[in-house]
Amino acid sequence: MAKYYESTTVFNFSWDQVAQGFWKRYPNPHSSHVLSEDTITREVRSGKLFTKRLLTKTNRVPKWGERLISKNTVKIVEESIIDPNEKVLITYTRNLGYARIMSVIEKVVYKINTENPNTTIAVRSAWIDSRVMGLGRAIKAFGLDRFRKNCSQMVNGFDYVLHNMFPKMQPPNSQSHTSPLSTAEKLKDAARSASDLAKSKAKPIYASCQANQS
Repeated sequence: MAKYYESTTVFNFSWDQVAQGFWKRYPNPHSSHVLSEDTITREVRSGKLFTKRLLTKTNRVPKWGERLISKNTVKIVEESIIDPNEKVLITYTRNLGYARIMSVIEKVVYKINTENPNTTIAVRSAWIDSRVMGLGRAIKAFGLDRFRKNCSQMVNGFDYVLHNMFPKMQPPNSQSHTSPLSTAEKLKDAARSASDLAKSKAKPIYASCQANQS
């Protein structure tokens, strides 16, 4: 049975700000393990923005795992749906490499905090599993502990980006109204520019990592 983890985070930024900042999470001082980002598909359907991205990440492999894992980089698929009308952002991620040894499936829902509409609540759920006979239980326990620690880094990194993007937190103007499609198109443009920026900044980091491994 897979290990299950859930956590809730409140960001002191409006949902619109969080949705914009989502595309610019990397790089940041807390995410040196994220080497590259590549957009696979992106389209607007019925006013919603659907995006699939491929991320390359690195994680230090423990001594006991070196005989199971030949390199410390792994590809992550990230799928997201942004609904600017309902103001909900949902992401799904899963690892492609070493899924038999340890698979991590994560779902995050970003929505307006009903207790304070000027803030955003993020509900994170994760399932960690392993199909390695004899070591499955230990690997799942290790994966759960590492995921919990990585969550702290992810939250701190995202919060850092948001504070830099929106240094003066202004409450959203309740009298301004934007059509869902228009908002989705803006999010699409922001996502595209952020993806290009992240890719250009990640190239030297990835090259350095590859050089160190050779």
